[in-house]
Amino acid sequence: MSTKVVFESSQIAPCGMNCGSCLGYLRERNRCPGCRIIFNDKAKSRVNCIIRNCPRLAGGTSGFCYECEKFPCRRMKDLDKRYRTKYRTSLIENLQMISAKGIGNFLEFEAARRTCPSCGTVLCVHRVNCPQCNYAIS
Repeated sequence: MSTKVVFESSQIAPCGMNCGSCLGYLRERNRCPGCRIIFNDKAKSRVNCIIRNCPRLAGGTSGFCYECEKFPCRRMKDLDKRYRTKYRTSLIENLQMISAKGIGNFLEFEAARRTCPSCGTVLCVHRVNCPQCNYAIS
């Protein structure tokens, strides 16, 4: 498949999650607009997110947790462990890549790994198969 998904930097949460590949963002009903979008009707868990609302985050210039002197903090380590175990992705590694190579390179990397090679649909980080063609994600 020659087409590739395109993600925007506004879709990358402070914790390194690509909201553009999140089930909440991709679903049709009760769609989440992403962690960086201010929206009153967001799910309570997004509005009250401890990482997104961390006071140390406001002190940085990039808007990402990697700038923090405590990175990776306990909350980031716990979230990363859950995502590595359940969803085959490391948010800490995502942030390290953004820090070392820049957001543009990270977006390219995400586009490559989150595009279904069979049909070109966005691959959801929370699923093991493509939602369009059922291609098994390795």
